[in-house]
Amino acid sequence: MLIPHPLLGPRDAQEFTYLGDARLLDRPAPDTPDAEAAFCAYVYLRDNPAGVHRELWYHEQGDRSWLVVTRDTLTHEILGAELAAGIVSARPETAV
Repeated sequence: MLIPHPLLGPRDAQEFTYLGDARLLDRPAPDTPDAEAAFCAYVYLRDNPAGVHRELWYHEQGDRSWLVVTRDTLTHEILGAELAAGIVSARPETAV
């Protein structure tokens, strides 16, 4: 399977480590009243969808970038990829 790296072009999936659902980028805020329940759900609850899904992939054997890859889990077709850093930095409410 080839992943279309936005900076390096098509790369073999063996160069990457799969992390999971791209919603991991949406960490809950620690200062909300339901923060403990929200963080518990964030850490332990995962969907296992069939079809188009956004996933996090780490380019471990390359430039060490994080990508959000849109992939069809039924056919393994890669529909696109973008740098995760650009997605997170584009959110005004994101605080690190």
